[in-house]
Amino acid sequence: MFSRWSNSHHNKENDSLQQESKIKELQAAIGPLSGRSLKYCTDACLRRYLEARNWNADKSKKMLEETIKWRSTYKPEEIRWHEVAVEGETGKVYRASFHDRHGRTVLILRPGKQNTTSLDNQLRHLVYLIENAILNLPETQEQMAWLIDFTGWTLSTSVPIKSARDTINLLQNHYPERLAIAFLYNPPRIFEAFWKIVKYFMDAKTFQKVKFVYPKNTESVELMRSYFDKENLPTEFGGKAVLEYNHEEFSKQMSQDDIKSANLWGFDDKLQCIGNRHSGSDVAPEPVCLAPSAS
Repeated sequence: MFSRWSNSHHNKENDSLQQESKIKELQAAIGPLSGRSLKYCTDACLRRYLEARNWNADKSKKMLEETIKWRSTYKPEEIRWHEVAVEGETGKVYRASFHDRHGRTVLILRPGKQNTTSLDNQLRHLVYLIENAILNLPETQEQMAWLIDFTGWTLSTSVPIKSARDTINLLQNHYPERLAIAFLYNPPRIFEAFWKIVKYFMDAKTFQKVKFVYPKNTESVELMRSYFDKENLPTEFGGKAVLEYNHEEFSKQMSQDDIKSANLWGFDDKLQCIGNRHSGSDVAPEPVCLAPSAS
């Protein structure tokens, strides 16, 4: 028995050493970085890209380089709440006030509450909230959980296939190993037709993280309960908590997080104040100090 433990311990040490070696190899392959790219490419970040590509350094390098390029043009860390607040008025996507049993940040998605038509702005809003979920992770956790409520969802309110593909690609290619699990709660039967197409855009790792939960299917309910405390889980997901999305309160919270994000990314050394332009929203939190966009 001791021998078996010893071998297992030895194998874990070997795996750990091999992983460290791969991280160094990827670091060397990427070459010198500066500014935000350097801040982004931590050892933990490199590990996530390696895991997403089964520890193949060449494939991980290609993937990471594409993300660095995407981040330099899309600038997700510069998106501010006032730019996307109109997308959030109905609470179709928001960060929950509770965590799962592992301390992960939780995003609640309610596609039946779609309120806008610009696919680009919808994606920008989602990117903002993914970045915000990451910003609010505890130090011991790198992943988030998604809860998707299908109340009110119909084929007419569903996102176009292209938009679903873009969202999946974004998550897989630029936020690898950031999603721990996604629970799709009680989707209507008509969703199956949509899912049959959408699932082909997912790689095997992402596909395995998507779980369907039906209130009458005990096994699926038990799986979700293994991740969430029933007291925290909203009634929409079969839990006991009554949660109502308050756009004004959430906007205040996001404006505070914008300051936290600016500090994290080093914008705080040359701040400029800008007012909140809510594009039709009647919510107007205090003006937030932000840095000018990187040139």
